[in-house]
Amino acid sequence: MAQQTMTEKDLYLATFEREAQTSLKVLRAYPPEQLDFRPTPRNRPARDIAWMLALSQMVVEPALELPELKPGTLPSAPKTLAELVAAFEEAHRKAISRIRQTSDAGYNTTIRMPVAPKQMGEVRRAEVLWFMLHDTIHHRGQLSVYLRGAGGRLPSIYGPTADEPWT
Repeated sequence: MAQQTMTEKDLYLATFEREAQTSLKVLRAYPPEQLDFRPTPRNRPARDIAWMLALSQMVVEPALELPELKPGTLPSAPKTLAELVAAFEEAHRKAISRIRQTSDAGYNTTIRMPVAPKQMGEVRRAEVLWFMLHDTIHHRGQLSVYLRGAGGRLPSIYGPTADEPWT
């Protein structure tokens, strides 16, 4: 059997899709009436953390199209968990489509974006997408901690959990 080689874009797409499905499991497991829950007064509410998962899907298009990503005003989070999940799903569909349309050459061009406090730099678009994916995984981890504190059941993420054992 001939060995098949994946491009970086192919690997990214497969990982992006797998992580999105895992994020959706966590979002759907979150108790809808607990979106204002925060573990401590210093923490942001669960709604804001969950919304970061959707926003990370929305940044794909600008990351692949614009010459520069600037920090700015973000859209407000929806009021309900159902609306938030729907926004995530729609943004994910658009992101997958946009990535598939991007050539390997386009995937390897650069974009200006923040790279340190008050500092912009040139970053390869592919690296921006990987960075945002890792940021999504980070925020999903935060939400999984919130989920337990809000009385939800934690689904499997990378392996079994007390709430979803594999044996």
